[in-house]
Amino acid sequence: MNPLIKIQSACMTHTKEDGYVGQVEFQVEGHKFPYEITLYSTKGKEWSYGLHFLEQSGSEEQILEVEDLLEENDEYFDMLVEAAKNSLQN
Repeated sequence: MNPLIKIQSACMTHTKEDGYVGQVEFQVEGHKFPYEITLYSTKGKEWSYGLHFLEQSGSEEQILEVEDLLEENDEYFDMLVEAAKNSLQN
């Protein structure tokens, strides 16, 4: 069974100096607490990220599950990147 990711909010900024910086708040089905991922890319092609709990800490096991999911399944990671990119103001 694939976990369901529900995006709550997303934003992204871009400057010549900092590149692209985005944040996406999301919930994973069956997980008690929501997450936030911070995305970074200099040119908008290769992305680095930091994943953490949004408001309060949950179990380490669950956040590791989400990290594994994002590392192993490009579809979920790309969905989060696209949500942030779609919020970018031109």
